[in-house]
Amino acid sequence: MQLIDGKQTAAAIKAEIAKEVETLVNSGLRRPCLAAILVGHDGGSETYVANKVKACEVCGFKSILVRYEETVSEEELLQKVKELNEDTGVDGIIVQLPLPKHISEQKVIETIDYHKDVDGFHPINVGRMAIGLPAFVSATPKGIMELFKRYGIATSGKTCVVLGRSNIVGKPMAQLMLQKDKGDSTVIVCHSHTKDIKAFCRQADIIIAALGQPDFVTADMVKPGAVIIDVGTTRVPDATKKKGFRLNGDVKFDEVAPLCSYISPVPGGVGPMTICSLMQNTLLAATHKLYK
Repeated sequence: MQLIDGKQTAAAIKAEIAKEVETLVNSGLRRPCLAAILVGHDGGSETYVANKVKACEVCGFKSILVRYEETVSEEELLQKVKELNEDTGVDGIIVQLPLPKHISEQKVIETIDYHKDVDGFHPINVGRMAIGLPAFVSATPKGIMELFKRYGIATSGKTCVVLGRSNIVGKPMAQLMLQKDKGDSTVIVCHSHTKDIKAFCRQADIIIAALGQPDFVTADMVKPGAVIIDVGTTRVPDATKKKGFRLNGDVKFDEVAPLCSYISPVPGGVGPMTICSLMQNTLLAATHKLYK
């Protein structure tokens, strides 16, 4: 069993990005700029945005953080997005999800200029990605594909089970694994209404678990030698931890790991790659390598 170290891989990629940014700056171009909008004070969202701002510093990017209270109106938030769309000094825009219930997340996503949609959530980017055209790809699936590449994990012709059908992870992950020039796999998507999920998982050469259900994948679901990618990051109460909780993946790691050829841990697996992919997308936006 080989552990997939997302933290180490992400650090190497960010160093590569920083080197490219310095080359851009030395040639007279400005630094890439990522603008993040954070609404409210959700603990998880605060942490995610702080990590994104820190990653910008490591990569040599400029970052802008726009904060609103939970009471902000949808109209005011959309107006700020439109301002950032028009700002030629801003290359990428992210609005941290989830948003308060009185604000339509879909409306916010669709208001972001798809040329600056570095989260890869805009319908234009989702559609282009689905048919294999250049597009900003959702950060978590993009990061997973990068891990396959950097660890030399063969995906072509393999049977891949994706657990979960979210717009952020499950659906784009399945699309990427299906595409001939990407994963080139046979893909099975399982979800909450799938009957006998264990039977599907036992067929899989690759399992990508993105359900948000701690310890869902157990040893009796895994074929010996399978590759396991754990996307789940659920906060589970833990009195032994300083913060009172620990991050728990969708995979029961201790019993599944001995069966695997490769497995990603939680934390330290997919999570760091998600932020790293966001940085890659921001650099693409700044250099206009996707949309000329």
